[in-house]
Amino acid sequence: MIEAFATIIKSVGEDLERPGLVDTPKRAAKAFEFITRGYHQNLEEVINNALFPSDSSEMVIVKDIELYSLCEHHLLPFIGKCHVAYIPNGKVLGLSKVARIVDMYARRLQIQENLVMQIATTMEQVTGALGVAVIIEARHLCMMMRGVEKQNSVMKSSAMLGSFRSNQATRNEFLALI
Repeated sequence: MIEAFATIIKSVGEDLERPGLVDTPKRAAKAFEFITRGYHQNLEEVINNALFPSDSSEMVIVKDIELYSLCEHHLLPFIGKCHVAYIPNGKVLGLSKVARIVDMYARRLQIQENLVMQIATTMEQVTGALGVAVIIEARHLCMMMRGVEKQNSVMKSSAMLGSFRSNQATRNEFLALI
């Protein structure tokens, strides 16, 4: 990866011997590994046995989870927030684990439309919830820095599973609360 970044930097006409760029390929590779660390995580490690019995059947919402990802089409960041809700069915997930699931999938090359579904289906699989809802609101630098250069555009995408899809009142409660 270090050599690949060196090639990219040279390809734009820069001098890798310039003081500011001497270690840039190594730093860029390290940063890219961090940004894409989701590939090196697995669900079992992320959950870490933090699934607990519960009699609660009321909606659980974790909103405004910061989100950083890379657009798989241009390798440019998209940045935003994610809202996750579920209706427990005998067990609840540790609060931080919801954010960790979001991060595990966000820290991969992505498109937002797939990311919401990955988070929602994983939450459903892990918790056995009666319903799961995920909404992501993000700004895409591939649209802001290049192409149409629209600085104020925000993409919103959602995934509604189980009772959030079949019951309009459940969906409306979630939307009102976020």
